[in-house]
Amino acid sequence: MGLSLEQALGVHPAALKLRAERAEVIASNLANESTPGYLAHDIDFRASLREAAQGDAQALEFASDRLKYRVPGSASQDGNTVDLAAEQAEFAQNAIDFQTSLTFLNMKLKGLSAAINGNS
Repeated sequence: MGLSLEQALGVHPAALKLRAERAEVIASNLANESTPGYLAHDIDFRASLREAAQGDAQALEFASDRLKYRVPGSASQDGNTVDLAAEQAEFAQNAIDFQTSLTFLNMKLKGLSAAINGNS
């Protein structure tokens, strides 16, 4: 029976890809914080990861039609829905989550390497 790398690594590579895409979306929100009429977006990380885990390869493909609008905490006069503090907090949390996913993936790879080399 052969080793399936996708099966061995689990959902962690997909989580990293989605976290990286989410970082780009949040960075775009931050960059457009003062653009009149700009609507803040986000990725539904959990739903996309669940779809990827079920084998839906399109869940990992970046597509603007998969983006969701972020509901603003308060209305702005110019129609911009970016809340700077909220976006900065989301970006920081996403960075921490990215690092966590990277750590889990690294642990999986070390475990596979140990198994291949016969180490316990």
